Amino acid sequence: MNVTVVDGDLLDQDVDVIVNAWNRNIIPWWLLIPQGVSGAIKKRGGLQPFRELGRMGAIPLGQAVETSAGTLKFQSIIHVAGINMIWRSSERSIRDSVRNAISIAQKRRYKSIALPLIGAGSGGGKPANVQSIIEDELTRCQFDGEVRIVRYGKTRANNVAKVMLKN
Repeated sequence: MNVTVVDGDLLDQDVDVIVNAWNRNIIPWWLLIPQGVSGAIKKRGGLQPFRELGRMGAIPLGQAVETSAGTLKFQSIIHVAGINMIWRSSERSIRDSVRNAISIAQKRRYKSIALPLIGAGSGGGKPANVQSIIEDELTRCQFDGEVRIVRYGKTRANNVAKVMLKN
């Protein structure tokens, strides 16, 4: 697997599939105020992925499910339940979310996947700590393709921050 860390917008990545850091689907999606990645997906990709999510019921903490990408250019969106009932992430919820998202991407034979800092933002995790957990968990995963960890921010001319290779 080839892993890169980039600064930018998750929805602007040239990959097959993206990961949405979602909640556990306990509260209906239409009652939630769009935030972060989910808000951007709703704004740019429409409501279809969230309607599909609503039909799936509760998602166990750390699990992942796949929906269409709505009007976005991706083949699909993998939604992970990265935060608990009190809107907080933990090392375990982050690790499980990463592992389960990568598992879906591997089974579906996607060649590239981009994921945000799952558990930062609404989840309360410190971005540097979350990034470290994600990088470490990826070393334990099997994926035959490219993984991009996207740190939300303004894109710079040289936005590739780090490259790690794992065979």
